[in-house]
Amino acid sequence: MLQLFKRLLKTPQGLIGGVILLAVLLIICFGPLWAPYRYDELSILARFKAPGAAHWLGTDQFGRDLLSRILVGARPTILLSLLATLVASLIGSVIGTASAYLGGKIDEFIMRTMDAIMSIPSLLFALLIVSTLGKSGLNAVMAITIAFIPGMVRIARSVALAARRQDYVNAAIARGESTRYIILSEMLPNIVAPIIVEATIRVAFAIMLFATLSFLGLGAQPPQPEWGLMVSEARRYFFSAPWAMLMPGLAIAVVAIGFNLLGDGLRDALNPRNH
Repeated sequence: MLQLFKRLLKTPQGLIGGVILLAVLLIICFGPLWAPYRYDELSILARFKAPGAAHWLGTDQFGRDLLSRILVGARPTILLSLLATLVASLIGSVIGTASAYLGGKIDEFIMRTMDAIMSIPSLLFALLIVSTLGKSGLNAVMAITIAFIPGMVRIARSVALAARRQDYVNAAIARGESTRYIILSEMLPNIVAPIIVEATIRVAFAIMLFATLSFLGLGAQPPQPEWGLMVSEARRYFFSAPWAMLMPGLAIAVVAIGFNLLGDGLRDALNPRNH
């Protein structure tokens, strides 16, 4: 693990992504404590204040401090996106590995089903699910999870097909191990590296997708300081107070770029050809 960490920091994208993600982790843990104001504190006299000494990132249409709302809003935006990606990765990796191991008609049925789901764009599919389940942050998480599962299934299956031919799998079959044991204890632990890389990159897409759903009014609901919802609320005031829309949008972009860079760094660090 230490060697992996050192190799990760040797790559420029891994170093930059790691620094960004470290800052994000600190904000998630201590953001509410660092917020100079309450995120829902209204002040009619402070409406549309430009960034300055009193409000470093300015204020919105209700006089709420944008820095405080961004610091507090990091938790729902990032943690819910991480949750959706984690659940999708766990479910997708198990299904993909099982499909590769079982093969035959079962594999054909699973993969054709995944192909049918993947033919629907992720945003459109998520919109369909949230519209059916109702507007809420948890429903948005469920929608993103379901939309991401087919992609993770294909990644896991492609790696598991190579693992299926390895001697340790054949030895487990010869010992009479159960299908469940072979899939969960023999194959999955040996294909986890590419799944982690793919999941890290997909977190960036989950953040943008969750922010998009909130922007459309289908994710987080007011007065929650979710970044996508903040952009949606401020868009009508863009010409009079552009900072109210730009600041949360910039936060989304920086965090998404950070996860993308970290995923690229992990891919290079885990690639045996680079050692």
